[in-house]
Amino acid sequence: MTTTLIRNAAAIMTGGASHEATRVTGPDIRIEGARIQAIGALAPVPGEAVIDATDCVVYPAWVNTHHHLFQSLLKGDPAGIDASLTPWLAATPYRYRASFDEKRFRLAARIGMIELIRSGCTTIADHNYLYYPDMPFDSSAILFEEAQKLGVRFVLLRGGATRTRQLEAELPTAMRPESLDAFMADLERLAATFHDHAPQAMRRVVAAPTTVLFSIFPSEMRSIADTARRLGLRLHSHLSETVSYQESAQTMHRLSPVEFCGEHGWLGDDVWYAHLVKLDAREIELLAATGTGMAHCPQSNGRLGSGIAPVRELADAGVPVSIGVDGAASNEAADMISEVHMAWLAQRARRGMAAQPAYRGGRFEGGADAAAVEEVLHWGTAGGARVLGLEGIGRIEVGAQADIAVYRLDDPRYFGLHDMAIGPVVAGGRPELAALFCAGQCIVRDDVIPNVDLRELRREAAREVRAMMAEVA
Repeated sequence: MTTTLIRNAAAIMTGGASHEATRVTGPDIRIEGARIQAIGALAPVPGEAVIDATDCVVYPAWVNTHHHLFQSLLKGDPAGIDASLTPWLAATPYRYRASFDEKRFRLAARIGMIELIRSGCTTIADHNYLYYPDMPFDSSAILFEEAQKLGVRFVLLRGGATRTRQLEAELPTAMRPESLDAFMADLERLAATFHDHAPQAMRRVVAAPTTVLFSIFPSEMRSIADTARRLGLRLHSHLSETVSYQESAQTMHRLSPVEFCGEHGWLGDDVWYAHLVKLDAREIELLAATGTGMAHCPQSNGRLGSGIAPVRELADAGVPVSIGVDGAASNEAADMISEVHMAWLAQRARRGMAAQPAYRGGRFEGGADAAAVEEVLHWGTAGGARVLGLEGIGRIEVGAQADIAVYRLDDPRYFGLHDMAIGPVVAGGRPELAALFCAGQCIVRDDVIPNVDLRELRREAAREVRAMMAEVA
């Protein structure tokens, strides 16, 4: 079996939680096959590939738990740049939805995956909701194909809708909902074709109606959940991104959004939700008691003005926390380094907003203790693997999958660091990748992805964006 030695790293972060070891001294890591075989002061063996990690920091590769890859051709749309969630949906993703043919969908997926890979991400969960009756291409298959070409783990969060808030006859074909039977039949097809039940799977499928509150009927929720669980699939959706979720759940069901999900079988340790910005104390208790997880998307929540999710409170209650970049149409920096940097800052800002002077009863000055670097790193690695149900992913430890990012901190933004290990999180930016491994395979070397021409990719993206803009003008 072939081996690779990552040698002489300046620092190695494990992805461990706060009660676990978060760093190892190394300085070397040996990869054998798909796994980490040894960590320590290791001598090269004959015939072994060697990665020189001098002055580099080593992280577990990131695990992104919520994205909309097709939006990678919808960045910075002027019609939606200053809109909050509901008007933004109409202004950008819905307006351009019919513009996506097979070629554009594939291009967008490839761009988004490459952007993530260049940040050190090797596990990508995409909440794809581009499905409609008589659709002329298979968006699910395209996503799996593109992920396989790039050598990353891919989790399809099979979105879609069986209902709409408009009359179906007035909608263009690309906006029309599916029937429940069609949704279920495709879920069965995808599970049989792509889903791998293995703990370290490279391919997974998740049942993920776009939003359980608005995209499917309450009577359909339990049948979807039951079918998914019978197939061994996890559950995912959007929830409580804005106050409209709270208002709608109370108006329609006299329940909070989380209570509504619980009434219909959509809470549990096989469920996680994107956003969870607007929650009350009882909802946090319910999420924690049932083991329901979250995908924290701080940049998109900031970009749309939705707010800052109470991640500190959720984590303290025991809710599994992960990180998602969300779609590039509401997060023009849809990479994991930008996202964890924002997560680190946003929780501190949220806690700091609660500070009051002593004469008003205040007891602290600011919120700098709200999220440690090691904790944010855990959310973005092992925390993501937990909500996706993957084992041995997102950690640097002997026996774990060799999903490893080796960062070269050569940019001036990293100069002067007293602790190099925390550089990628605290300084943000995009550190160069000396190497990136997924399941032991080197998929990036010296900051280059094999067979990817970034200049041509940029030119192709620019051509398609111009054409799409002309089509909707």
